[in-house]
Amino acid sequence: MYLSIFATQFLNMLQRAPIVLILCVFGLGISGLQAQITGTQQIIGQTDDNTIKTITTAVPFLIIGPDTRSGAMGDAGVAISPDANSIHWNPAKLAFAEKDMELSLSYSPWLRKLVRDMNLAYLSGYKKIGDNQAVGAALRYFSLGSIQFTDNQGTNLLLFKPTEFSIDGAYSIKLSERFSGGLGARFIYSNLTGGVSNTGGDSKPGSAFAVDVAGYYTNDDVRIGNFDAIISAGFNISNIGSKMSYSSAAQRDFIPVNLRIGPAVTLLLDEFNSLTFTVDANKLLVPSIPVYASDSSGFITDANGNLVVASGRDNNIGVASGIFGSFTDAPGNVTQYADGSVDIEKGSVFREEMQEVNIATGFEYWYADQFALRGGYFYENPVKGNRQFFTLGAGVKYNIFSFDFSYLIAAQQRNPLANTLRFTLKLNFAEARAAKNEEN
Repeated sequence: MYLSIFATQFLNMLQRAPIVLILCVFGLGISGLQAQITGTQQIIGQTDDNTIKTITTAVPFLIIGPDTRSGAMGDAGVAISPDANSIHWNPAKLAFAEKDMELSLSYSPWLRKLVRDMNLAYLSGYKKIGDNQAVGAALRYFSLGSIQFTDNQGTNLLLFKPTEFSIDGAYSIKLSERFSGGLGARFIYSNLTGGVSNTGGDSKPGSAFAVDVAGYYTNDDVRIGNFDAIISAGFNISNIGSKMSYSSAAQRDFIPVNLRIGPAVTLLLDEFNSLTFTVDANKLLVPSIPVYASDSSGFITDANGNLVVASGRDNNIGVASGIFGSFTDAPGNVTQYADGSVDIEKGSVFREEMQEVNIATGFEYWYADQFALRGGYFYENPVKGNRQFFTLGAGVKYNIFSFDFSYLIAAQQRNPLANTLRFTLKLNFAEARAAKNEEN
């Protein structure tokens, strides 16, 4: 681990939460363990019976849904109508935005069942350039609260407030009447330790650059049954970027490269009522955690002290190899015997690859383009993290402002995400100018 003191302190503070969720939330890498693990120590992400295979990355705050609208729709947003928060979900949508300019500010207290002062804030906006292009920008800020760092003997070292942020830029252009493409660029900064040192080396803030590649299709000339309709589809490959390290002695970790793809259908019920249904499928495009060879004495290492992979692939690879290999590198269900031999269950590799796909689905109802009701459901396979929750939300537009909120209902008891609230305030500059012109 790049900083054992940091991990130990967090685990002591959050001991009632599932360990794999804690590690994902705080971005603890696993690569440092792989080089020097011996005996019967356990690898994070790999259990004795291989029933927990959560994929961990650095800076997982990048894939937290930052806004209320999609947050109320089960964290689905790649194909719904564009707004200022499209920079996160699908920047290609901005070219089809109906409003000339919009600004959005979102805030969410995060994991309040565990930490009282953790929160996520998101400021985003866009500006149309003519009818066919748009540019956008966003700032995401994640505060992890106050942490008291200690050494292995419990001596206080530093009281610190870990923070992470990203600064985004986006560009979208219509490539045809119904299809647009989009690009995003992102600078990522993560300071989790405040420079605390231990025997593993000096810690440091991590930083990385990343890009997004996205596409969006929409067609409003559709009839479904007795209703006019709009069908849309989108994809977004986000956070394609450099690896990140928090220590001079540690191996660099992947950031959460993510593929998001899905459709949306909007039924125009009448002049005042509309109803949208949407589904997103998500998959992390980073290496799966392999199963390492072990025998009766513990994990097996080679002549250089490195762990031997029994099934799957070594994840000490480059970014491009990690992205393309992420579709075929799951280890599957593995049985290891005392002599070090391995048996891989037939069909389990493909099955595990499918388990790495998360499904988000939701709906949105609008009345007179003034009042909205939303709901959704998010599913992650128990083997890959077990995030499962329902979401509810509502929104109201008044003059140039709109206000939305959402509420998360966990599907399991004692889930740290339970009762999560999100709030979003939007400002429509086009309507503000129109109102000012009417006054004049």
